[in-house]
Amino acid sequence: MQVSSTNGEFELICVIVNFGVGSKVLQIARESGVPGGTVFLGKGTAENRFLRLLELSDVRKEIVLMVAEKAKGRAALQELDKALRFDKPNHGIAFTTPVSAYLGSGRYEYEESAAGGGARNTMHNAIFVIVDRGKGEQVMDVAREAGARGGTIINARGSGVHEHAKFLNMEIEPEKEVVLIISERSATRDIVVAIRDELEIDKPGNGIIFVQDVNETYGLR
Repeated sequence: MQVSSTNGEFELICVIVNFGVGSKVLQIARESGVPGGTVFLGKGTAENRFLRLLELSDVRKEIVLMVAEKAKGRAALQELDKALRFDKPNHGIAFTTPVSAYLGSGRYEYEESAAGGGARNTMHNAIFVIVDRGKGEQVMDVAREAGARGGTIINARGSGVHEHAKFLNMEIEPEKEVVLIISERSATRDIVVAIRDELEIDKPGNGIIFVQDVNETYGLR
């Protein structure tokens, strides 16, 4: 088996765009040298509670995740910014986070990134909150009160040891929601603590929260 190996630094690229734009993101990224990616469906969250009552708040989103060498990833982001104009309202956002190791797309050996750690002196964090389906909006309400400007809710499926139920003697994995929030570093702690306390995340089966450093951002205001 041939091993494709480099000693470069890798990053996870996350691009959040309106529904139907994900394929264009992948095409532009491939033309810039990124080997491929995965598109997830999600929804944006409106700040106005009245709009949610009128069911006008759910804006369908596509979340594109790609892993690439840092130089190729940064070049791809620049091309995406030119084509999609992240500087304009509602055109999407993009950010990168460090990756410790990457296997796939011709890479078969475990090799840690040359960076050997997270970002330094970053201005933003990516907060991931995984909760039962239906609680994503509650997470966002709490996060906004603590200083968050918005977020994206992604449908998922859980398989934790505390989360199995049975129906006709068959195990069922409950549906989950992943809430992704990009916050200014100075506000991250307040947001995380508020969500933890309100949803009692410290109790088994109530969810998990993890935070990643963000290296580079596009489309944030």
